[in-house]
This record gives sequence, C-alpha cells and structure tokens, in this order.
Amino acid sequence: MYKKKPFFIVFEGVEGCGKSYQSKKLYNKLKKKKIDTILTREPGGTKSSELIRNLILKDYFAKDSKEKFDKYTDTLLYLAARNEHIKNKIKPALLKKKVVICDRFIDSTIAYQVYGKKVELNFIKNIHKRILHGIKPNIVFVLKVSKQTSRKRLIKRKTKNRYDNFAQSFYNKAQNSFIRIAKNKKNYFILDSSNNDNFLEQKIYDVCQKYLNIK
Repeated sequence: MYKKKPFFIVFEGVEGCGKSYQSKKLYNKLKKKKIDTILTREPGGTKSSELIRNLILKDYFAKDSKEKFDKYTDTLLYLAARNEHIKNKIKPALLKKKVVICDRFIDSTIAYQVYGKKVELNFIKNIHKRILHGIKPNIVFVLKVSKQTSRKRLIKRKTKNRYDNFAQSFYNKAQNSFIRIAKNKKNYFILDSSNNDNFLEQKIYDVCQKYLNIK
C-alpha cells in the first residue's frame, strides 16, 4: 500500500537518450495513481534557474570566436542554477512528502564537467556540501543509448542547444562516465533506451512501484 513519503527520482544520460521522454511518461503514470509528484529538470526548474539555463545552453559564441566560457565559469553557472533549484523547488517539495522526478542532477555535472572537461572533483564536492543540504536521489535511472539512435533523435530536434552539437566522441565519453558512476550502486539502474518503447517504460515503472510500494 502506498504511503506518502518524500522520494527523489533522477534520470541521467547523454543527449538523445530519451530521459526527458521517459521522465514525463513516469510522471504521468504516478499522477494517474494519484501520487503527489512534480517533474523538474536541470539546469532549470525554477524561474531563476531557467534564466541561468538559457545563459549556459545558448550557443552565443561564434564558432570562430576565441572567447568562450572558461570551464570553471561554466561549472559555477550549473551549480548556481542547482542552488536555486534545490532551495526553491526540490527541498520544499520533499518536505511536503512529494515524489520529485528530475531530468538530470549531480551525476551530469560529474560526467560532463569532471570526466569530460577535467574540472577538479573537489571543487564541485565543496560547493555541493554547501548547497545540497544532504539531498540525494533515492533512485537514479541511467539511460544508455546507441550512437545511431542518439544521432537520429538529435537530428529530429526542432530546437538545439550547444550540447546537441558536440562530436560523437564527447557523447561516447560522457556515456561511459555515467556507467562508471552507476557501477556497483544498488539504487542505480542502467537501462538500454535505444528503443525507448513501452517495455522500457514498464521496466522503469516496475522499479518505482517496488520502491514506493505502489499496489
């Protein structure tokens, strides 16, 4: 029998893995079950965080421009957006015993900024100590996707940000990093999302059903 409790679910993976699609599907299923659930995303989720998101993801530098954001500036922007998000949305929802579904969280920062751009891990850890307030996901779904499928999905996108235009080698590296982060962690579930079908949807729901004790 479902008993109302704070619960935090995160979807992680590279661009085109289908995490936004699957997080929406799960949100709709839980809402149908009358479970008090919110769906949010990173970077973003609140008005102030969405403003920072626009700044981060917009491809505002000309391709031949020598001026780019320094990797630490980039990381600080992500962390600033996370601080706003936790303070104004995630923490209040969890305190009200809601289920929070988030499209990306701290593992994206580790995969992209630490493994991808070689930002110092301790730099991020120290800021997280200050801003996370002990909040960590109860379940993390890492969606693994084939190169061909992710490329097809990215081509179909009507609006693209600068992360949708990286070289395939960057996505391969990022995906391997997500898998490395998830390894040997009991509350992490690595699922193949290349088909993004009803079978995957059901698998995700089955895991949540078990953890949340939904009948």
